[in-house]
Amino acid sequence: MHNIEHNYYAALGLVEKSFFRKKYFEAEAKKLEKFESILQHADVIAAISPADAKYLAGKYGHPSLQDSSVTNIMAFHPHETTSIKEGKGDFALYHGSLSVGENNQAALYLVNEVFNDLNTKLVIAGNGVSAELKQAVANKKNIEIKENVSIEEIYSLIQNAQINILPTFQSTGIKLKLLSALFIGRHCIVNSPMVTQTGLELLCHLADTPADMKRKVSELMSASFTLEDKRKRVLILEEKFSNEANIRKLEQLVF
Repeated sequence: MHNIEHNYYAALGLVEKSFFRKKYFEAEAKKLEKFESILQHADVIAAISPADAKYLAGKYGHPSLQDSSVTNIMAFHPHETTSIKEGKGDFALYHGSLSVGENNQAALYLVNEVFNDLNTKLVIAGNGVSAELKQAVANKKNIEIKENVSIEEIYSLIQNAQINILPTFQSTGIKLKLLSALFIGRHCIVNSPMVTQTGLELLCHLADTPADMKRKVSELMSASFTLEDKRKRVLILEEKFSNEANIRKLEQLVF
């Protein structure tokens, strides 16, 4: 279970501006919520986050197994090891599929409310850039959009940025882009919905208002990412969020 899918689709509908796309997401959310009941037949359910595991155990856990039928296995991802550059970069990065309403909303938030009066350079990278986002960036000398970028280019941007800044306005599942930012990027600024009950809270700098984000950006742009910073992150990521750790958990369930 890599999301509580009906919650995810309902949240996408809330931020969608197109009437027809909004109705599509609302209809799909209802279908997915109805279909979810098939989980009552599962012997074991692997949830993507502790919060999802709690929800699924409450609805579909087998009391006779004392909820051992529901476990938490984090998302698999492309990074077999951490690859974080020490030192400093000279820009902040937001990345994501910008055709998704949630990501478009987050990018607009950063443009209009966080980097609107900062001198720090912000790069927004992703495909499907909306006309609204292009217009918002048009007169911002410190903000650049990179569109139609390959996955290799995205990873290079994540690695070389001084800050990966990743707000979200829905707290479903775990965002793979956050795992990428932590496995290969330097400082990471997020808001609460991005990390609450994921186990990643200690690895990120938390900021829940535009003013807090501005302060964190100003503070971290001059802070080198040190070897000690890297060691602390590696210790947690490779113990709890590595693909190898996930495989060990799956082996215990299957065999």
